[in-house]
Formats: sequence, C-alpha cells, structure tokens
Amino acid sequence: MFLPEATATSRPIVTEAFMIALFRTIDLALDIYTWIIIASAIFSWLYAFNVVNSSNRFVASVGEFLYKVTEPVLRPIRNLLPNLGGIDISPIILLLIIFFIRQFMWTTLLPILL
Repeated sequence: MFLPEATATSRPIVTEAFMIALFRTIDLALDIYTWIIIASAIFSWLYAFNVVNSSNRFVASVGEFLYKVTEPVLRPIRNLLPNLGGIDISPIILLLIIFFIRQFMWTTLLPILL
C-alpha cells in the first residue's frame, strides 16, 4: 500500500488520522450522551404519569442510572434558568449546547487543526 510522505509544510498523516479518530470518538460520546438525555426525559415523564411501576427493581435501576448520569450536568443549567413552574427545559438547553459543541468541533476546530 502506498502512503504519501509528509512534506516539511504538511502535518504527518498519522497526526491527521489521529485527530480525525479523536474527533469521531468525542462525537460518538456526545451522541450517546444525547440519547441518554432523551431517554432520561422520557423516563421521567413515564415515571411522573405512573406508566412504569416504580417499585419494579429493574425500572428503579434504570431510573437511578439515568438520574446519576444526567443530573450532574443538568443541575447547573437548572440553577441558571428561571423558575418555569413544573416545566423543566434544562434537557433541551443541554441538547442545544451539545449540538453547538458538535458543530463547532467539525466546522471550526478540525479544519484549524488539520
């Protein structure tokens, strides 16, 4: 297999491949966390409307996991937002922040680093 050599003005190919792999890994982690946030919001609605049995051990474990994974990030956002009664828009704000980070990574950071 032919690999072009890096010139004095270009970055080594290994560095470019590493940066792309790193960005894809970060993007995948953010994508997974996005789905966890969505699952947590849906679970909280199901729990609030008694659709799921809260005394079920599996349901309680899933709820506890989702709470422990999302609450440390959502709590500071909730503290910054005004009180909207029973409406919690912190997951929406967090999803928008994650969307912004992902777009910024691919459109601004990656071209600068490569």
